[in-house]
Amino acid sequence: MRLLLAALTLAFAAAAFGQAEEVAHPDAKVEQRLKDLGEQLRCLVCQNQTIAESNAGLALDLRNQIRAQIAAGKSDDEIRAYMVARYGDFVLYRPPLKATTVLLWIGPFALLGVGIAVLAWVVLGRRRGAAAPAVTESDDAGAALAALLEAEGPEKRR
Repeated sequence: MRLLLAALTLAFAAAAFGQAEEVAHPDAKVEQRLKDLGEQLRCLVCQNQTIAESNAGLALDLRNQIRAQIAAGKSDDEIRAYMVARYGDFVLYRPPLKATTVLLWIGPFALLGVGIAVLAWVVLGRRRGAAAPAVTESDDAGAALAALLEAEGPEKRR
């Protein structure tokens, strides 16, 4: 009885953690269309890969979902619209320029501009600092000593 229970538990666990597999005998046209669409969509797990490149389980599910929509006769625009409706503009590797995505488009250029401004400020600050003579504590002590010696007069120095 325990052996049967262990076997059933193992079978259900394998089914629960198993991922859907890619199609065994793919159609070349469908797969090319899937690849083209997959290169336009971002993997939501990896975020720096397209779903065509990613090995994540979600990317596999999205590829299978796209494959099913292609088989249902949907156009590329309809499939992209479905993905955007479901996951938002973030799923697109090149999101459209609109109020909610303007930071994605302008942000890198703004950061570059801030970096250049900070670099210029640091470099100019160093040049100004090198041009002006530095006053140190020993210079102040030397000036005070010279003033004291002048006040005593030349007679007392001998």
